[in-house]
Amino acid sequence: MSDIRHLISLNDLTDDELERIVWRGVSFGEASAPQSDVLRDRIIGIYFSKTSTRTRTAFTVAALRLGARVITYGPGDLQLNTGETIEDTAHVLAGMLDGLVMRTAGPTHEFRALAGHSMPVVNAMSAEEHPTQALADLTTLAARFGRITGLRVLYVGEGNNSAAALARALPRFRDVELEFRTPPGYGLDPDVLAEAELTAKRCGSTVRERSDLADLPDGLDVVYTTRWNTTGTSKADPDWRTTFAPFQVDDSLMARHPGAVFMHDLPAHRGEEVTAEVLDGPASIAFDQARHKLHSAMAVLEWCQRAVPS
Repeated sequence: MSDIRHLISLNDLTDDELERIVWRGVSFGEASAPQSDVLRDRIIGIYFSKTSTRTRTAFTVAALRLGARVITYGPGDLQLNTGETIEDTAHVLAGMLDGLVMRTAGPTHEFRALAGHSMPVVNAMSAEEHPTQALADLTTLAARFGRITGLRVLYVGEGNNSAAALARALPRFRDVELEFRTPPGYGLDPDVLAEAELTAKRCGSTVRERSDLADLPDGLDVVYTTRWNTTGTSKADPDWRTTFAPFQVDDSLMARHPGAVFMHDLPAHRGEEVTAEVLDGPASIAFDQARHKLHSAMAVLEWCQRAVPS
Protein backbone atom coordinates (compact mmCIF):
# COMPACT_ATOMS: atom_id res chain seq x y z
CA MET A 1 0.00 0.00 0.00
CA SER A 2 2.27 2.74 -1.22
CA ASP A 3 -0.46 5.10 -2.40
CA ILE A 4 -2.00 5.95 0.97
CA ARG A 5 -3.48 8.94 2.73
CA HIS A 6 -3.58 9.95 6.39
CA LEU A 7 -6.06 12.18 8.18
CA ILE A 8 -4.10 13.62 11.07
CA SER A 9 -5.41 17.19 10.82
CA LEU A 10 -8.00 18.90 8.69
CA ASN A 11 -5.04 20.78 7.29
CA ASP A 12 -4.18 17.50 5.52
CA LEU A 13 -7.24 17.99 3.30
CA THR A 14 -7.55 20.29 0.33
CA ASP A 15 -10.76 22.31 0.09
CA ASP A 16 -11.97 19.95 -2.62
CA GLU A 17 -11.19 16.84 -0.58
CA LEU A 18 -12.97 18.27 2.45
CA GLU A 19 -16.10 19.00 0.45
CA ARG A 20 -16.06 15.60 -1.28
CA ILE A 21 -15.74 13.74 2.05
CA VAL A 22 -18.63 15.74 3.52
CA TRP A 23 -20.98 15.08 0.64
CA ARG A 24 -19.91 11.44 0.44
CA GLY A 25 -20.90 11.16 4.10
CA VAL A 26 -24.30 12.63 3.22
CA SER A 27 -24.60 10.03 0.46
CA PHE A 28 -23.84 7.20 2.87
CA GLY A 29 -26.59 8.51 5.12
CA GLU A 30 -29.20 8.24 2.39
CA ALA A 31 -31.05 4.95 2.38
CA SER A 32 -30.82 4.63 -1.39
CA ALA A 33 -27.06 5.27 -1.54
CA PRO A 34 -25.01 2.44 -3.09
CA GLN A 35 -22.67 0.82 -0.59
CA SER A 36 -18.94 0.39 -1.03
CA ASP A 37 -16.71 -2.62 -0.32
CA VAL A 38 -13.48 -0.69 -0.72
CA LEU A 39 -12.05 -2.27 2.47
CA ARG A 40 -12.87 -5.85 1.50
CA ASP A 41 -10.19 -8.26 2.79
CA ARG A 42 -8.42 -5.48 4.70
CA ILE A 43 -7.76 -5.40 8.44
CA ILE A 44 -8.27 -2.11 10.29
CA GLY A 45 -6.97 -1.46 13.80
CA ILE A 46 -9.07 0.65 16.17
CA TYR A 47 -6.93 1.92 19.06
CA PHE A 48 -8.59 4.12 21.70
CA SER A 49 -6.57 4.98 24.79
CA LYS A 50 -9.42 7.25 25.99
CA THR A 51 -13.13 6.66 26.41
CA SER A 52 -15.38 6.89 23.38
CA THR A 53 -18.94 5.92 22.54
CA ARG A 54 -19.75 7.56 19.22
CA THR A 55 -16.39 7.82 17.45
CA ARG A 56 -15.17 4.33 18.34
CA THR A 57 -18.48 2.73 17.39
CA ALA A 58 -18.74 4.81 14.22
CA PHE A 59 -15.33 3.80 12.89
CA THR A 60 -15.73 0.16 13.89
CA VAL A 61 -19.10 -0.13 12.16
CA ALA A 62 -17.85 1.93 9.21
CA ALA A 63 -14.91 -0.41 8.63
CA LEU A 64 -17.18 -3.45 8.86
CA ARG A 65 -19.74 -1.98 6.47
CA LEU A 66 -16.97 -1.23 3.98
CA GLY A 67 -15.93 -4.88 4.03
CA ALA A 68 -13.00 -4.82 6.48
CA ARG A 69 -12.23 -6.97 9.45
CA VAL A 70 -11.45 -5.10 12.66
CA ILE A 71 -9.01 -5.49 15.56
CA THR A 72 -9.72 -3.27 18.58
CA TYR A 73 -7.21 -2.15 21.19
CA GLY A 74 -8.04 -0.60 24.53
CA PRO A 75 -5.87 1.58 26.78
CA GLY A 76 -4.11 -1.38 28.40
CA ASP A 77 -3.53 -3.53 25.33
CA LEU A 78 -0.38 -2.19 23.65
CA GLN A 79 3.23 -2.23 24.84
CA LEU A 80 3.22 1.55 24.78
CA ASN A 81 2.25 1.10 28.45
CA THR A 82 5.56 -0.65 29.17
CA GLY A 83 7.76 1.93 27.49
CA GLU A 84 7.89 0.85 23.86
CA THR A 85 8.25 3.91 21.64
CA ILE A 86 5.40 4.96 19.41
CA GLU A 87 7.77 4.70 16.44
CA ASP A 88 8.48 1.03 17.21
CA THR A 89 4.80 0.36 17.77
CA ALA A 90 3.98 1.99 14.44
CA HIS A 91 6.64 -0.05 12.65
CA VAL A 92 5.14 -3.29 13.96
CA LEU A 93 1.48 -2.40 13.36
CA ALA A 94 2.17 -1.15 9.83
CA GLY A 95 3.56 -4.57 8.97
CA MET A 96 0.27 -6.25 9.91
CA LEU A 97 -2.59 -3.75 9.55
CA ASP A 98 -4.06 -2.03 6.51
CA GLY A 99 -5.02 1.06 8.50
CA LEU A 100 -5.26 2.44 12.04
CA VAL A 101 -7.86 4.67 13.67
CA MET A 102 -6.49 6.11 16.89
CA ARG A 103 -7.59 8.29 19.83
CA THR A 104 -5.29 9.59 22.54
CA ALA A 105 -5.11 12.61 24.80
CA GLY A 106 -1.61 13.22 23.50
CA PRO A 107 -0.21 15.67 20.97
CA THR A 108 -0.78 15.42 17.24
CA HIS A 109 2.88 14.66 16.56
CA GLU A 110 2.29 11.15 17.95
CA PHE A 111 0.01 10.54 14.99
CA ARG A 112 2.67 11.85 12.61
CA ALA A 113 5.08 9.24 13.97
CA LEU A 114 2.55 6.53 13.18
CA ALA A 115 1.87 8.01 9.76
CA GLY A 116 5.53 7.66 8.83
CA HIS A 117 4.83 4.02 8.02
CA SER A 118 2.91 2.31 5.24
CA MET A 119 -0.63 2.27 6.59
CA PRO A 120 -3.30 4.99 6.62
CA VAL A 121 -3.69 6.64 10.03
CA VAL A 122 -6.82 8.49 11.14
CA ASN A 123 -6.79 10.87 14.08
CA ALA A 124 -9.97 10.08 16.00
CA MET A 125 -9.06 12.80 18.52
CA SER A 126 -5.85 14.31 19.86
CA ALA A 127 -5.29 16.98 22.47
CA GLU A 128 -5.21 19.76 19.89
CA GLU A 129 -7.79 18.72 17.31
CA HIS A 130 -10.76 16.41 16.68
CA PRO A 131 -10.86 16.38 12.87
CA THR A 132 -13.36 13.57 12.45
CA GLN A 133 -15.81 15.42 14.70
CA ALA A 134 -15.77 18.43 12.41
CA LEU A 135 -16.31 16.18 9.38
CA ALA A 136 -19.34 14.65 11.11
CA ASP A 137 -20.57 18.16 11.99
CA LEU A 138 -20.30 19.34 8.39
CA THR A 139 -21.97 16.18 7.13
CA THR A 140 -24.85 16.90 9.54
CA LEU A 141 -25.13 20.50 8.31
CA ALA A 142 -25.04 19.47 4.67
CA ALA A 143 -27.72 16.83 5.24
CA ARG A 144 -29.92 19.22 7.22
CA PHE A 145 -29.65 22.36 5.09
CA GLY A 146 -28.65 20.95 1.73
CA ARG A 147 -25.69 23.31 1.80
CA ILE A 148 -22.91 24.65 3.99
CA THR A 149 -22.26 27.82 2.02
CA GLY A 150 -23.78 30.84 3.68
CA LEU A 151 -24.60 29.25 7.04
CA ARG A 152 -24.41 31.32 10.22
CA VAL A 153 -23.08 29.30 13.17
CA LEU A 154 -22.67 30.24 16.83
CA TYR A 155 -20.34 28.10 18.94
CA VAL A 156 -20.75 28.56 22.72
CA GLY A 157 -18.26 27.07 25.17
CA GLU A 158 -14.62 26.12 25.58
CA GLY A 159 -12.23 26.55 22.66
CA ASN A 160 -11.36 22.86 22.82
CA ASN A 161 -10.26 20.34 20.19
CA SER A 162 -13.76 20.14 18.68
CA ALA A 163 -13.83 23.93 18.39
CA ALA A 164 -10.37 23.93 16.79
CA ALA A 165 -11.50 21.39 14.20
CA LEU A 166 -14.65 23.39 13.44
CA ALA A 167 -12.53 26.52 13.03
CA ARG A 168 -10.32 24.71 10.53
CA ALA A 169 -13.19 23.25 8.51
CA LEU A 170 -16.25 25.50 8.39
CA PRO A 171 -14.66 28.75 7.09
CA ARG A 172 -13.48 26.91 3.95
CA PHE A 173 -17.04 27.14 2.64
CA ARG A 174 -17.99 30.47 1.11
CA ASP A 175 -19.97 33.15 2.93
CA VAL A 176 -20.02 31.25 6.23
CA GLU A 177 -20.24 33.25 9.47
CA LEU A 178 -18.70 31.41 12.43
CA GLU A 179 -18.97 33.12 15.81
CA PHE A 180 -17.14 31.71 18.85
CA ARG A 181 -18.27 32.81 22.31
CA THR A 182 -15.82 31.27 24.79
CA PRO A 183 -15.42 31.74 28.57
CA PRO A 184 -12.60 34.13 29.58
CA GLY A 185 -9.32 32.23 29.64
CA TYR A 186 -10.77 29.25 27.76
CA GLY A 187 -10.73 30.48 24.20
CA LEU A 188 -9.32 29.01 21.02
CA ASP A 189 -5.58 28.65 20.67
CA PRO A 190 -4.52 32.03 19.18
CA ASP A 191 -2.66 30.31 16.34
CA VAL A 192 -5.75 28.27 15.42
CA LEU A 193 -7.91 31.40 15.51
CA ALA A 194 -5.46 33.34 13.35
CA GLU A 195 -5.30 30.47 10.88
CA ALA A 196 -9.12 30.30 10.75
CA GLU A 197 -9.36 34.03 10.13
CA LEU A 198 -6.96 33.76 7.19
CA THR A 199 -8.92 30.83 5.77
CA ALA A 200 -12.16 32.78 6.16
CA LYS A 201 -10.69 35.77 4.35
CA ARG A 202 -9.57 33.53 1.48
CA CYS A 203 -13.03 31.98 1.18
CA GLY A 204 -15.17 35.08 1.70
CA SER A 205 -16.30 33.95 5.16
CA THR A 206 -15.91 35.42 8.65
CA VAL A 207 -14.63 34.04 11.97
CA ARG A 208 -14.89 35.96 15.22
CA GLU A 209 -14.32 35.19 18.90
CA ARG A 210 -15.54 36.99 22.03
CA SER A 211 -15.64 36.11 25.71
CA ASP A 212 -19.25 37.07 26.44
CA LEU A 213 -22.75 36.47 25.09
CA ALA A 214 -23.66 40.11 24.47
CA ASP A 215 -24.59 41.40 21.02
CA LEU A 216 -25.02 38.02 19.40
CA PRO A 217 -25.52 38.09 15.63
CA ASP A 218 -29.06 37.81 14.27
CA GLY A 219 -30.40 35.20 11.92
CA LEU A 220 -28.39 32.26 13.19
CA ASP A 221 -28.84 28.87 11.56
CA VAL A 222 -27.00 26.86 14.22
CA VAL A 223 -26.19 27.08 17.93
CA TYR A 224 -23.45 24.59 18.87
CA THR A 225 -21.97 23.67 22.23
CA THR A 226 -19.78 20.96 23.77
CA ARG A 227 -19.37 19.57 27.27
CA TRP A 228 -17.52 21.85 29.64
CA ASN A 229 -14.95 19.23 30.65
CA THR A 230 -13.37 17.96 27.43
CA THR A 231 -12.59 14.24 27.36
CA GLY A 232 -9.19 13.51 28.87
CA THR A 233 -8.66 16.98 30.35
CA SER A 234 -9.02 18.79 33.65
CA LYS A 235 -8.98 22.46 34.68
CA ALA A 236 -6.50 24.06 37.06
CA ASP A 237 -8.96 26.62 38.44
CA PRO A 238 -11.18 24.95 41.09
CA ASP A 239 -13.84 27.63 40.48
CA TRP A 240 -13.98 27.14 36.70
CA ARG A 241 -17.69 26.33 36.74
CA THR A 242 -18.46 29.89 37.84
CA THR A 243 -16.65 31.15 34.74
CA PHE A 244 -18.54 28.77 32.49
CA ALA A 245 -22.03 29.21 33.99
CA PRO A 246 -23.06 32.23 31.84
CA PHE A 247 -22.31 30.17 28.70
CA GLN A 248 -25.05 27.59 29.22
CA VAL A 249 -27.32 27.10 26.21
CA ASP A 250 -30.89 27.35 27.50
CA ASP A 251 -34.35 28.19 26.23
CA SER A 252 -33.76 31.92 26.57
CA LEU A 253 -30.70 31.79 24.31
CA MET A 254 -32.45 29.62 21.73
CA ALA A 255 -35.53 31.86 21.82
CA ARG A 256 -33.36 34.71 20.54
CA HIS A 257 -32.76 32.60 17.41
CA PRO A 258 -36.08 30.88 16.69
CA GLY A 259 -34.98 29.48 13.34
CA ALA A 260 -31.76 27.91 14.62
CA VAL A 261 -31.06 24.24 15.19
CA PHE A 262 -29.06 23.06 18.19
CA MET A 263 -25.94 20.88 17.86
CA HIS A 264 -23.80 19.12 20.46
CA ASP A 265 -20.91 16.73 19.85
CA LEU A 266 -21.93 14.62 22.89
CA PRO A 267 -21.67 13.33 25.55
CA ALA A 268 -23.87 15.99 27.10
CA HIS A 269 -24.30 16.95 30.72
CA ARG A 270 -27.84 18.27 31.03
CA GLY A 271 -27.95 21.20 33.39
CA GLU A 272 -24.35 22.24 32.67
CA GLU A 273 -23.49 23.30 29.11
CA VAL A 274 -27.08 22.77 27.93
CA THR A 275 -30.46 22.37 29.55
CA ALA A 276 -32.53 19.23 29.04
CA GLU A 277 -35.25 21.35 27.44
CA VAL A 278 -32.88 22.37 24.64
CA LEU A 279 -31.02 19.08 24.14
CA ASP A 280 -34.24 17.07 24.05
CA GLY A 281 -36.30 19.78 22.39
CA PRO A 282 -37.55 20.18 18.83
CA ALA A 283 -34.62 22.33 17.68
CA SER A 284 -32.01 19.74 18.67
CA ILE A 285 -30.32 17.69 15.97
CA ALA A 286 -27.60 16.43 18.33
CA PHE A 287 -28.56 12.79 17.89
CA ASP A 288 -28.74 13.16 14.11
CA GLN A 289 -25.24 14.58 14.45
CA ALA A 290 -24.16 11.46 16.35
CA ARG A 291 -25.74 9.22 13.71
CA HIS A 292 -23.84 11.02 10.96
CA LYS A 293 -20.56 10.10 12.66
CA LEU A 294 -20.96 6.68 11.08
CA HIS A 295 -21.58 8.07 7.61
CA SER A 296 -18.69 10.49 7.92
CA ALA A 297 -16.39 7.73 9.19
CA MET A 298 -17.24 5.64 6.14
CA ALA A 299 -16.34 8.56 3.89
CA VAL A 300 -13.04 9.10 5.73
CA LEU A 301 -12.00 5.46 5.49
CA GLU A 302 -12.94 5.43 1.81
CA TRP A 303 -10.91 8.61 1.23
CA CYS A 304 -7.87 7.00 2.84
CA GLN A 305 -8.07 4.36 0.10
CA ARG A 306 -8.33 7.07 -2.58
CA ALA A 307 -11.77 5.79 -3.46
CA VAL A 308 -14.17 8.67 -2.80
CA PRO A 309 -16.22 9.20 -6.00
CA SER A 310 -15.78 12.52 -7.79
